[in-house]
Amino acid sequence: MAKPLMAMVFLLCFFALHSADDSSYRSLEYSILPRALSDQKSLCSQLVQPVGYPCAEHQIQTKDGFLLGLQRVSSRDGELEKQKGPPILLLHGLFMGGDAWFLNSARESLGFILADNGFDVWIGNVRGTRWSHGHTSVSEDEKEFWDWSWEDLALYDLAGMIDYINSLTKRKIYVVGHSQGTIMSFAALTQPDIAKKVEAAALLSPISYLEHITAPLVRLMVDTHLDTIILAAGFHELNFKSDWGTVLLDDLCDRLVNCINVLSSITGENCCLNGSRFDLFFEYEPHPSSAKNLHHLFQMIRKGTFSRYDYGLLKNLRVYGQRKPPAFDLSRIPKSLPLWMAYGGSDELSDWTDLQHTIKELKSVPELVYLENYGHVDFILSMKAKEDVYDPMIKFLKSLGKSGIEYGDDGQNPSEFR
Repeated sequence: MAKPLMAMVFLLCFFALHSADDSSYRSLEYSILPRALSDQKSLCSQLVQPVGYPCAEHQIQTKDGFLLGLQRVSSRDGELEKQKGPPILLLHGLFMGGDAWFLNSARESLGFILADNGFDVWIGNVRGTRWSHGHTSVSEDEKEFWDWSWEDLALYDLAGMIDYINSLTKRKIYVVGHSQGTIMSFAALTQPDIAKKVEAAALLSPISYLEHITAPLVRLMVDTHLDTIILAAGFHELNFKSDWGTVLLDDLCDRLVNCINVLSSITGENCCLNGSRFDLFFEYEPHPSSAKNLHHLFQMIRKGTFSRYDYGLLKNLRVYGQRKPPAFDLSRIPKSLPLWMAYGGSDELSDWTDLQHTIKELKSVPELVYLENYGHVDFILSMKAKEDVYDPMIKFLKSLGKSGIEYGDDGQNPSEFR
């Protein structure tokens, strides 16, 4: 506990001292966590096409004006515009982007593995991440740009991605989420207009309720109300690749604790990460998110709820017409919608007690895969994830009745998907 406590004290002091101005740090020359990539190359050109996979960039606009990047990937011998397999959308976690699905080797990364198995792979990037493209009318420098939490990612970003892919492919979509991507999925699937376009969902480190998380650094941040301090200090964007964020993490890693220990303090001990890939990982991660998003998640931990954002009594009455924010009703997820979930014994964010709470509220009985030694990050970066996680997941998806059907432009002449 000593190292997480030291890290927490450092974070509190940093936000207190440097909330007003970070200009004195703009001459930083070296960082253990490189700043955001200086060029504006696409995810496709940086991580997918160099390995030999066809990849195309798409952009969508959400109903509230955000411009999101989507990437479409096929197998090495496939053609993007003539995909035969079912569409599958990958949703990344908090402080990550769509690149997270490609940071291991081609044999180990889920984005490539799904393409090799005949799926029409789509990579989602939520608002604020570096692969998305801003807003139609608000600048990223304005606080209004960052006035969102995961519920907006579910009801606007994910809804928009599903609508776009569905309209382009004329098919229902498989959804795969990790961490934040699962809380987005749970919330979105309670909405009938979204759920009707989804064939099935596979959830890695699933979270909806968060009351029983055990990650020591996260619990410490929650108990000291760091989220409230950040908002009160005037931070709306949380970007650890910004000047102040880079300095903070450099000092934290160099002076106080090992960065890998910090990761374990946040996620639980990860069993199977490839240390030789850490440089690449930190080249792309972390991505920005909003302070409001962190505050919403911490609200859930404190209150034990799976609800919309809590604005406080008066604004809740104005926004929701009631004293407390409405809960997302998991029983509204259709019983007919197949769910597959994988969780780990060392995952200190996706706790079994909270997952049981989620399962009890569902009408359906999900298929579960338990991996005793897996931590939170292992589900996307483990060297053994293909055998442990992805192969069983793909087997489940291909076993579903409709996953074996491909429809032509007229909806006739089904052919087998293998």
